[in-house]
Amino acid sequence: MKVLFTHSYFLHFDPKQLAKKQPYPPLATIQAAAVLRDNGFDVRLFDVNFETEALAIEQTINAFEPELLVIYDDGFNYLTKMCLTKMREAAFEMIKLAKARGIPVAVSSSDSTDQFEMYLDVGADYILLGEAEETLLELASAHQKQKGTSAIQGLVLREEGKTINTGRRPIMRDLDQLPLPAWDLIEMDRYRQVWNEGNGFFSLNIATTRGCPYKCNWCAKPIYGQKYNARSPEHVVDEIELLVTKYQPTHFWVCDDIFGLKPGWVQKFDQLIKERGLEFRYTIQSRVDLMLKEDQIDALASSGAHEIWVGAESGSQKILDAMDKGTTVEQIREATQLLKKKGIKVAFFLQFGYPGETRSDIQKTIDMVLELMPDNIGVSVSYPLPGTPFYDRVKSELVSKANWEDSDDLDLMFSGPFSKAYYRKLQRYIHRMLRLKQGRQARSLRAIILYPYYLMMTFFDKQTLAKLEKEAHASV
Repeated sequence: MKVLFTHSYFLHFDPKQLAKKQPYPPLATIQAAAVLRDNGFDVRLFDVNFETEALAIEQTINAFEPELLVIYDDGFNYLTKMCLTKMREAAFEMIKLAKARGIPVAVSSSDSTDQFEMYLDVGADYILLGEAEETLLELASAHQKQKGTSAIQGLVLREEGKTINTGRRPIMRDLDQLPLPAWDLIEMDRYRQVWNEGNGFFSLNIATTRGCPYKCNWCAKPIYGQKYNARSPEHVVDEIELLVTKYQPTHFWVCDDIFGLKPGWVQKFDQLIKERGLEFRYTIQSRVDLMLKEDQIDALASSGAHEIWVGAESGSQKILDAMDKGTTVEQIREATQLLKKKGIKVAFFLQFGYPGETRSDIQKTIDMVLELMPDNIGVSVSYPLPGTPFYDRVKSELVSKANWEDSDDLDLMFSGPFSKAYYRKLQRYIHRMLRLKQGRQARSLRAIILYPYYLMMTFFDKQTLAKLEKEAHASV
């Protein structure tokens, strides 16, 4: 049976990400494809990352003539969690195209899990709920044998106009039972070329865990849930060794929500890397309260971790507590200092606009950044994702807009103290202030040349922010 896999993240529909030139293959998609292929299905991949329109899939559909189209988004990528409307519309186009040819369609994504009625309305036959490899295998097998599907756990479908939700199936606990992703389906030369042209090196993505046990009230976990399961270090290093040998990346983005939480995992990982003579750098995401033990950080540094993104979020303890973050400003300070001491770059995720945040709280975040001097920052405004307490709190205000168009939208979609223009300018201001101070400390020619630019731009940014604040106060 022929099964065509695709996904709905188009770089060309997201100008900010397109300009970064840091595309990653759809990891969850090729993981699901590997599961079906290991069970005898004839699978192909139409990777839309570099395509400019959804209808580009038509040629592959005509040539391959699939008996099932699976739109399987990469649940390891935060961009797909955001449910960007441009990507949703692209998915709808692909669904309609397949249905016009009589091809059944199954969809697995954060957005379809949250908004399954929308996808069913445009013609999707099946929505795969949550972690979907086992559900998809059972569904494809039923189609191959021409059996009924309404009793398969983990689906939403319609029969005789009635929506049937069979409920989620239990998540997998032994992730080592999964085959390695079908990396051979990826047109790797294309990814390598973009990375090398834009960044001077080639990076690939891997996942070592699924889920996150923490309870930040704005963070959605529609695919892998709040349970935390890890692959063994041996299984992960097998995959890394394969990728390094076959495709020669020099860097990995470990796209876990939380890397290395299991006691002793990182130490064993480091040992195996040394035993196999592997050399690479990697970037992870973690929490500041997990970055306070020197032995853990030593193992990270030894194994090749060169940059760690932490969810700092805010320099105001009031806001961290309101988010149920479970961390403190002091832990942000301690973790940053310790990581820098060990030679690891530190990057902050920052979030503005959370309900209750004042101008004073914003200033505390700016002050924290300029005091601790992270190597990089990612700035966003609070984004309400379905299924979270934060979403429930503000959903009545999401009338005209409930999703961003693309990842640079930065529209505060609920009532806040300041305008969209204010938060857009704030994002640029804090970036420029950081670069300005970094330039003061650096001795490179580039820093000297750029210093006057950042000095001038931060001055104008500050003036604009002050004007926007006055306008906000005048409108209250």
